[in-house]
Amino acid sequence: MTTLRITVGDQTVTAELNDTPTAQDLARQLPLTITLDDFNNVEKVGKLPQPLTMDGVPAGADPEINDIGYYQPSNGLVFYYGDVGYYNGIVRIGRLAPADMQLIQRQTGSFTITIEEG
Repeated sequence: MTTLRITVGDQTVTAELNDTPTAQDLARQLPLTITLDDFNNVEKVGKLPQPLTMDGVPAGADPEINDIGYYQPSNGLVFYYGDVGYYNGIVRIGRLAPADMQLIQRQTGSFTITIEEG
């Protein structure tokens, strides 16, 4: 597993990527700075600069709260803090601890995060 450092403002949290080809593809793009926005009061999503591979992963997923996912149709990196249900094009790629997801969830409007390996 790959450990990530995610910086929001002056606070840093850690996350774990899983061992899927999609997660490994994200790790190869690090470091990244992306802008996130809230979507439907259940997730924060930001567009990645390059698409991630969908090779060798299921066609869709039902992410759990505190998961990090990739949504292929919009090339979005997604932090799930609410229940969204199953959608085609979602790949679960990692996970945050509940307290760390709360930092992401509490942000309002558009905000920037930096993601590094570590």
